Amino acid sequence: MKKRNIFLGVFLTTLSLVYTYIVKTYDVKNIGPNNSEVGFSRINSWFSNLVGSHMTIYKVTELLGYVVILIVAIYGILGLYQLIKRKSLFKIDKELYILGGLYVSMAIVYVFFEKFIINYRPVLIEGKLEASYPSSHTILAICICISSLIVSRNYIRQKYQKIVDIITILLLIGVLLGRIISGVHWISDILGGTLISCTLLMHFYTLYDYNKKRSRRRKRKR
Repeated sequence: MKKRNIFLGVFLTTLSLVYTYIVKTYDVKNIGPNNSEVGFSRINSWFSNLVGSHMTIYKVTELLGYVVILIVAIYGILGLYQLIKRKSLFKIDKELYILGGLYVSMAIVYVFFEKFIINYRPVLIEGKLEASYPSSHTILAICICISSLIVSRNYIRQKYQKIVDIITILLLIGVLLGRIISGVHWISDILGGTLISCTLLMHFYTLYDYNKKRSRRRKRKR
């Protein structure tokens, strides 16, 4: 396990916590719907006025989000297939467990910020205020798509890998750009989602890289 990876993981975790605290406390003003409070109010207000709100794009990103979740389902089915075929939880590929850990971490982050709200969206969704920080679709797209780019190489034939990579990257870009342009998040929410995603991915990659190197050492001994 590289010390550099561990250091980056700790650094990004600290940066995410500090950034979240600043968003909650710096330049807070009642600029949101129903007079809701928003941190980084000047920057967020400027960006929100710049892009406006586009609910059609918002709905498209919702649909793309389901496509991203489909990737999770595919790896889940793969794990189930290995369990049935190999008849042991211990014989399922370790990288699938590590990937599952990433998914669980994402779910924990989502639930936490639904309970401890930093700010609300710049627009009402079906007439209601919704938690906006961090952008869950940003976390969803970055974490799932990038982790899939890493793990898929173990399961997809090389001649198909480039096609799968291109589709995955386009899906990632589509969700991110769509979420920014739709105007359903403050820009600080998108940045927060990106930072938290990088943090989760760094921890994921540290474990994944460690597992791969450990497996190689075992093969050499044999």
